[in-house]
Amino acid sequence: MEIMRQLKAAGVALVLCCAGLAQAAGVLERVRAGGALVIAHRESSVPFSYVYNGKAMGYAMDLCQRMAEAVRKKAGTKEMPVQFLAVTSANRLEMVKTGRADMECGSTTNNAERRKDVAFTIPHFITGARLLVPATSAVTRLEDMEGKRLVSTKGTTVLKAIDEANRERLMRIQVIEAPDHEAAVAMLEKGQAEAFVMDEVLLYGLAASRPDPRALKVVGRLLTTEPLAIMLPRNDPEFKKLVDDEMRRLIVSGEIQAIYDKWFLQPIAPSQRALSLPVSYLLREFWKYPTDQVPF
Repeated sequence: MEIMRQLKAAGVALVLCCAGLAQAAGVLERVRAGGALVIAHRESSVPFSYVYNGKAMGYAMDLCQRMAEAVRKKAGTKEMPVQFLAVTSANRLEMVKTGRADMECGSTTNNAERRKDVAFTIPHFITGARLLVPATSAVTRLEDMEGKRLVSTKGTTVLKAIDEANRERLMRIQVIEAPDHEAAVAMLEKGQAEAFVMDEVLLYGLAASRPDPRALKVVGRLLTTEPLAIMLPRNDPEFKKLVDDEMRRLIVSGEIQAIYDKWFLQPIAPSQRALSLPVSYLLREFWKYPTDQVPF
């Protein structure tokens, strides 16, 4: 009986070992075997990652297309199938963590809490949270929101920061969760909330895409610091090194500047208006020594 138990235990261990090896195969090995590269994207994170006329596009999506080409070349395949997966702020991390997506190309903040579950490449943008309010609003800062309704997007670092500030400073703000950015702006326009708090650049992008951009305004000081980066699987060092190397090459060569200008300085869909946001001093300094290490 003892021998049988030992053999059974050894069999279980072998199965677990094989499963672990299969799980650790990695993105590049799967692509070399003919598998698809899965790119996760957002639906309303203008100008980073959004859908227009049925096509996923944006600043982060253009960067991920460059990463995809680097993967194809490294894998040594003439053609590589690429699949696109729409994700939300609430499920994006889980999609990468569980292997359903290989890269999440959007407006995701690289922070210590998320790095427990996923990895990030070098940031492509650095921003901070501010408030979007109606143009006629008297709100100019977070303190003016005391006792009022404030909407933010579910699953974001901004929402967590506002919840903490609300508790610590006893501002009695009624914080409302929206499923996505588009829904949050709609709630603001309908009067269901007095302000929408989110990354500054996303607010400018969302306001510019409205029928009347002048009906909304961005106010207040930066409430957070958000280094935005492409999200990757946590335990796939070969894939991460390839993506890091390509991102670093784009930055050092200056190629990223043209991609940046396309989405932040030139007119973009759907409104065909320009955001007119040059590279910030903070991002320019960060790009002088491109690294995936961020102090957050």
